[in-house]
Amino acid sequence: MTVNIDPLVARMRGFGTTVFAEMTALAVRTGAINLGQGFPDTDGPAKLLETAVEAIRGGANQYPPGPGVPELREAVAAQRSGRYGLTYDPADEVLVTVGATEAIAATLLALCETGDEVVLFEPYYDSYAAIIALAGAVRRPVTLRPDGDRFTFDPAELRAAVTPHTRLILLNSPHNPTGTVFSRAELEIIADVCREHDLVAVTDEVYEYLTFDGAEHVPIATLPGMRERTVAISSAGKTFSVTGWKTGWITAPPHLVRAVQTVKQFLTFTCSAPYQRAVAYGLGAELDWVEAQRASLQSKRDRLTAGIQAAGLTPLRTQGTYFVQADVRPFGFTDGLEFCRVLHERAGVVAIPAQVFYDSDAGDPYVRFAFCKRDEVIADAAARLSRVAS
Repeated sequence: MTVNIDPLVARMRGFGTTVFAEMTALAVRTGAINLGQGFPDTDGPAKLLETAVEAIRGGANQYPPGPGVPELREAVAAQRSGRYGLTYDPADEVLVTVGATEAIAATLLALCETGDEVVLFEPYYDSYAAIIALAGAVRRPVTLRPDGDRFTFDPAELRAAVTPHTRLILLNSPHNPTGTVFSRAELEIIADVCREHDLVAVTDEVYEYLTFDGAEHVPIATLPGMRERTVAISSAGKTFSVTGWKTGWITAPPHLVRAVQTVKQFLTFTCSAPYQRAVAYGLGAELDWVEAQRASLQSKRDRLTAGIQAAGLTPLRTQGTYFVQADVRPFGFTDGLEFCRVLHERAGVVAIPAQVFYDSDAGDPYVRFAFCKRDEVIADAAARLSRVAS
C-alpha cells in the first residue's frame, strides 16, 4: 500500500534540490566551464597535506576530544590574538566543529527558541535559511543593495528589522555572494544595534584571509562591548583550499561555547583528528602560502571580471571571497535564473543565479561567478565570456 504523505517535516519542505545541483549537472552534460560552485580545483600547501597523512599513519584515527584537539584550539586562540588582538582561552572559549556549516547550525540551534527572530543580510549563504527553519526560528532579512560598485545596507532597514522577538544578528563578512567586506563604519552600526537590543552577533568569517585591494577584515568582536556577545566562526577550508576537510571552529565567551557544545555533541560529537592536527600546523606555519593564494585569487578575480565586462555584463567590485557578481540587465534579461539557463549555450560557462540567496526579488538581475579555479580555467572562461558580446 502506498502512503500518500510527505515524510519531510513541513519546515524543511522548501529546501529540496538546489540550483547548485541543477547548474553542476548542466555543466557536466554540456561540457561547459563550471563557475557555479565555490571550491578550488587545486590543493592546499603540500606540507599541510603531508601533516594530515603523517597524523593518520601515526595513529591519530580515533575520537579526539569533543571540544577539539588541544593543539588546534591553542592555534586558533593564537591566530585570533596575533591577527586581531582578541584573547581567547583555548580551554573554554574555542570549540572545533565539522566546518563552519556545523558551527552555524549548532550555534543557531543552541541559541534560538521556536519563534525567535534572526536578522541576517540578504543575499545569504543558502544553509542559513535552512538552519533557521530547523531551529523553528524566523528569518528577518535586510537587503544588501549596490551603492556605487559594492553592496551595502540601509541602517534604517536594519533597525526596522529588529523586534522584541529578535534573538541574534547573523553576519557574514567577507560576504558571500556579493564580495563585500563590511567596513568598520558599517560594523559599528551593526554593533550599536546589538548593544542597544542586547542581541548576540553570530559572525561567519570563513573568508577572513581572502580580501583584495587592501580591504580590511574587521571582526565585529573587536568593537567595544562586542566580544562578550559574539560567536565568531571560521574554518580551514577556504583559508588553505581544503574545503573537503570540513574543519571549523567557534570562538566565544565560555557560556556561549558551552551552549553551542551542548548541541554540537549530539550532532557529530567530534571531527577528524588527523585534519585537526594538520590545521593546527597550518595556522602556525603556512600563512605565507595563504598570502600567496590571496594574491593569486585577486589576479584571477581581475581577469574574470575583465571577461565579464567584455561580454557586456556589469560586474560589481569584489573586495573578498571566491566570487564576483554581475548584473545581466545589459543583455536584456531581468531574471538571473533564465540567463544562467542559456549562458552555457552562448558562452560554454555555467554560473549561479543570485536570486536563490534572497527572500526578496532584489537579486533577480544578478548572477554569481566563482574565480577560485586554475589559471587556465579562468583564462578560458574569460575568453568565452568576452566572445558573447560579438
